[in-house]
Amino acid sequence: MTESKLRILVVTQYFWPENMRINDLVRDFSEKGHEVTVLTGWPNYPEGKVFSEYKTNPEGFKNYFGARIVRVPLVSRGKRSISLILNYLSFFISASTLGVVKLRKNKFDAVFVYAVSPIMAAIPAVLIGRMKRVPVYIWILDLWPETLRAVGVLRHPTMLAMVGRVVSWIYNRADYLLLQSKGFLSNVKQYCTKEISPERLVYFPSWAEDDFSGSPEKTSNLLERDDNTFTVVFAGNLGEAQDLPAVLDAAESLKNSASVRWVIVGDGRMSKWLAEQVESRGLKNVQLLGRHPLSAMPEIFASADALLVSLKTNDVFEKTVPGKVQAYLASSKPVLGMINGEAARIIEESGCGFSCSSGDAQGLAQITLRLAMTDSAQRETMGQAGRSYYLSHFSKVTLLERLEALFRAGTLRKDVK
Repeated sequence: MTESKLRILVVTQYFWPENMRINDLVRDFSEKGHEVTVLTGWPNYPEGKVFSEYKTNPEGFKNYFGARIVRVPLVSRGKRSISLILNYLSFFISASTLGVVKLRKNKFDAVFVYAVSPIMAAIPAVLIGRMKRVPVYIWILDLWPETLRAVGVLRHPTMLAMVGRVVSWIYNRADYLLLQSKGFLSNVKQYCTKEISPERLVYFPSWAEDDFSGSPEKTSNLLERDDNTFTVVFAGNLGEAQDLPAVLDAAESLKNSASVRWVIVGDGRMSKWLAEQVESRGLKNVQLLGRHPLSAMPEIFASADALLVSLKTNDVFEKTVPGKVQAYLASSKPVLGMINGEAARIIEESGCGFSCSSGDAQGLAQITLRLAMTDSAQRETMGQAGRSYYLSHFSKVTLLERLEALFRAGTLRKDVK
């Protein structure tokens, strides 16, 4: 018997044409025949201003692979801290008011929240779930308020406690809390003042975008393959959390003693600092490629001998698995990690490469040399081990099938009430 289609509302501050993993989920559920609606804001990430193509033709962004998109206005992220705060506040206020009005005539079977920072984006979902009397599923990808403290955005105990009360309010009104890392469990449970049954706390990790699922059809015109040089690629956000000073220290320690080049792809708050440091230190073994679309990454990765993930250490980051880890594993390339906690465990458990402690520049230099001196056949075996681990633990097909089953289970619980 064919199962009935589901009516799914996805609440997310970030969505296409912004480059986010939630795009995959919406497209796949829509293509499977489900009726998907997305409540989101004006696209402005990461540039900090509303995309020109959206301003020119907003009507062209109301449908995504059959999914209906409902957009609400927000303040653009800009480049300053105050504009970022206003961006966060404006979305949840706009979605909780105008968004609720726009969706007042719609019926849903499930409300799903893509809960990257800020967690307040879950508030309109909770309100809509209560009004429509449907289950709310929150995919927790950042720990709040711990992440605010960890990155130095908020340090005052009173303010952190206030945010903690908001988090508790949200978690206690959700039907299912989906955790991107097993390490999140204890943090999340401490904000659940009501007893929450184990089946409602679900381990639900990220997957790699489809771009990384197959072999690139062509070579990269951004990074030429060099078989005489061991190439390490770092891709992603260039912020303080990624501990790029330690990466440059490792590169500097090897610049005169080994044929290793370090390629950094992406942009962020540390971009200008990186460019200045590479110039002032004379790091000719470091290439800065800038930001490029996701579609260019598989070809760049194919030109690499190893892929690097790094993250500063603290109690929050150790429990987090950066999304790039899944993309690296899916790419069948060896992985180097200057990282602690869950991500280091995955590298070790999968056998995909080597890791050292967060902030250990000399350790990174040593494991880089160790991998560079490993013969190519063994490195290929490592890459394949990572790919195999990815398919066993992070396959998008398997994860979305599990999510669909959760949606149906929630519908049954609703019917029983």
